[in-house]
Amino acid sequence: MNKRPLQTIYEKNKIIGNIIGALQDRHHFLILGHKNPDEDCIASMVSFALIVSKFSKKAYLYTSGPVHDHFQYLLNICSHNAIHCCGPVSSMNDPIDTIVVCDTPKFSMVDAGPPIDSLLNNPGILKIEIDHHLGADSNYIGDDGYCLVTEANSSSELVGLTALKLRKRTDILKKYNIQNLLSRNVILSVLTGIIGDTNMGQYIKSKRQRRYYDIFSSLYNHLLMKETTKETNLMNKDDVFREIQRLSAVEEECFRYIDAKKKFSELIGYVVLDRNDMDYLNRRFDKDTIISVSRSIADNLAEESTRLGFIAYDDSHNSNLIQFRLRRGRGYKSFDLRRVLELFSIEDGGGHEGAIAFRIASSRVDDIEGFVEKLVSGIKQAMPDVP
Repeated sequence: MNKRPLQTIYEKNKIIGNIIGALQDRHHFLILGHKNPDEDCIASMVSFALIVSKFSKKAYLYTSGPVHDHFQYLLNICSHNAIHCCGPVSSMNDPIDTIVVCDTPKFSMVDAGPPIDSLLNNPGILKIEIDHHLGADSNYIGDDGYCLVTEANSSSELVGLTALKLRKRTDILKKYNIQNLLSRNVILSVLTGIIGDTNMGQYIKSKRQRRYYDIFSSLYNHLLMKETTKETNLMNKDDVFREIQRLSAVEEECFRYIDAKKKFSELIGYVVLDRNDMDYLNRRFDKDTIISVSRSIADNLAEESTRLGFIAYDDSHNSNLIQFRLRRGRGYKSFDLRRVLELFSIEDGGGHEGAIAFRIASSRVDDIEGFVEKLVSGIKQAMPDVP
């Protein structure tokens, strides 16, 4: 069946609602694009994967071969946001339950090889499709009710629209401890795709398309106004990619600092960032960078320890809270992390069995290092397979 635009706002909102439901209910997402990917393809894949990571779910971004140097900066950002970039020789250790195909007109154009084809043909795996290509030379790839396929500037715009709808669901954001859904990386990724497909807005065809272009341009410019350094500006596509490259380098520096703090207690890897650490980090990096890198550190520690990764940081600079994130390794299934919230009577927190986040007022924690040591000890005692 050839792709057609969605006819009503109700139909579009229903599909977006289904996709938001999948972000909550599913756990392991494989993100695909088309062969020889362009700006919009890579940007829509990355922006959707970033949203998946905010739910503390696993996202694999697949490309069968090397990508243009410009796009490598986007992939570098993925590596510091707990998103796994894999190629044909990579192994995916998780059982994929959801495939997201971005910016791909028809099935024959999906960038995939035999292992991916078998997943695409598996009826037990949910297929989500996000695309703006319509017309005779197109066909649907996603499952019924999960095809966000309609007129738009770009596929990235449709990812951005999903994020805007999700931002209104404060109940979901609270449940998954998503403090900043429209982070700088998400906005920049969406805007990269829109810019690439509209040539800096020159090819916009309608008032509605102009509206979304303006929304994400304004969001990005608002973020820039909060930066200490304001030399960047979206004058052309080269400027956009230079900004992506800058973000990649900044996140790498932040990652190295936090990663150097890691410790291991039997099968739990953990990092504690006290007020002095956070004073240093807040002077050098913005909040989005610290949050995204902290998430990635917890993810990496879970894999290094083979059981759990745990990070705690004093966020009193922003919120008068101590922030905690606990992540389970991919091969470890015998401990539901939500039990930690029950064991320590923690009310301000949530997540799912493989990842939780919680917060405690900094006024209640005199010694963050000692407090975390007690938490780690209590968690180990509750784990069924740790001596």
